[in-house]
Amino acid sequence: MSSSSRALWTDSEWTWDRILAVHDACEEVARDELELSTYPNQFEIVSSEQMLDAYASVGMPIFYKHWSFGKHFVAEQRSYQSGQSALAYELVVNTNPVINYLMEDNSMTMQALVIAHAAFGHNHFFKNNYLFRQWADASAIVDYLVFARDYIAEQEVQHGRAVVESWLDSCHALQDYGVSRAPRPAKLSMSKEKDRQRERSEHLQRQVSELYRILPPGRVEPPVADRRILRRPEENLLYLFEKFSPDLESWQREILRIVRKIATYFYPQSQTKIMNEGFASLTHYEILNRLHEKGLMTDGAKLEFLAGHSSVLRQPSYSDRRYGGINPYALGFAMFRDIQRMCESPTEEDLRWRPVLRGARSRDVILDAVESYRDESFIRQWLSPKVIRDFRLFSVHDDRYDSSKYYVTAIHDERGYEEIRENLAEQNLRASQVPAIEATDIDSKTRRLTLVYTPHGGRKLGGIERMMQHVQRLWNNYPVVIKDDQGYMLGSL
Repeated sequence: MSSSSRALWTDSEWTWDRILAVHDACEEVARDELELSTYPNQFEIVSSEQMLDAYASVGMPIFYKHWSFGKHFVAEQRSYQSGQSALAYELVVNTNPVINYLMEDNSMTMQALVIAHAAFGHNHFFKNNYLFRQWADASAIVDYLVFARDYIAEQEVQHGRAVVESWLDSCHALQDYGVSRAPRPAKLSMSKEKDRQRERSEHLQRQVSELYRILPPGRVEPPVADRRILRRPEENLLYLFEKFSPDLESWQREILRIVRKIATYFYPQSQTKIMNEGFASLTHYEILNRLHEKGLMTDGAKLEFLAGHSSVLRQPSYSDRRYGGINPYALGFAMFRDIQRMCESPTEEDLRWRPVLRGARSRDVILDAVESYRDESFIRQWLSPKVIRDFRLFSVHDDRYDSSKYYVTAIHDERGYEEIRENLAEQNLRASQVPAIEATDIDSKTRRLTLVYTPHGGRKLGGIERMMQHVQRLWNNYPVVIKDDQGYMLGSL
């Protein structure tokens, strides 16, 4: 049993001195034993109301105003006050330095758990994962949000709040289509955005006017091939609207750009949920256990930590009323722990499945996985037969021709491992989360925009009417049509 003589805290009350001492102790373990590389940390002690407010504004300390954030706030508040959800666990912002929210109602043990989880687990992931390195500019996002907030507030004064909010509604509705996945995004810069703002808007308007200009009488129209506005299909619809929507005002194009830039910043988070939460859970588990071994945490605090840890990693069975899908914390943690096991004490099954792990150092393999994968590729590479069995995973096929019939196509046995792994990886592809829609043609005479939907996994496109309304608004109410990849008309406005 550990002694409490060296413990950093012995009761539930937190103080700033204790928080700083715990941070330093966690940092020592993270740096020297877990070999983590992190940004500097910044801590904010917030009330439950402030935490709810941070939740509502997608966790950012500074954000422009919009009615949807208030709606989200009310929903979270009702859920929290009725006991249906908790806020005590974590909220962390990918900036440099990383901003960690600690709720004032937390016990000191929960503060320590959040520090280990967020300030070192998430922090290392933000800094080192390739998607975050390429797509999320942690050093500039806060300044850019200040620019966005001030700019949108100015437009509300100039054009009216209702007009700007209506425009933002449509931008937000289509923000999942504001990411170009092939090219690396440009770095964010508030000063450069302000310097280039007027020049950019004037240039764009001249460019768009030239594309859609009406030929004078008697002038020979150039060949159709020479008048094509889109040379190739465009998946980034917000970029398309910003650059090519006819007759938009400069502030409308600028808001399109703002929403597109912010959507790009958040793109890595949607693609690494399982990995990010799993690695952060592994990090807090290892750090706090190590603090207990050193005598820096009492036995009582360890029991409280394990209770919180277990509640977060709970994975209800599919038949449980509490089941809400696969818990990303649980699956990610199990996979990282399994990598440790396979490296340190592999079975014959492990060596058949991953022979490259023979003699490998578990810390090297884990850190390489953190840096090199996203959820989809991580599952394909590292979802082992043991984890599949432990989670009792199985695959179900929904008969599209008979909605009353479902077929179990694979279970957690030798024949089912590969199919289950493939199906779970597919669920974490962007194409499974966001319908594959791209712009393929713009008619320079009628200004009609043509969209094409490519089905993924036989899924039908739902909510077409509402989506088309937003698309048409951003296309400045000119004609819009959407077809499937076979040319069948799905909708038009």
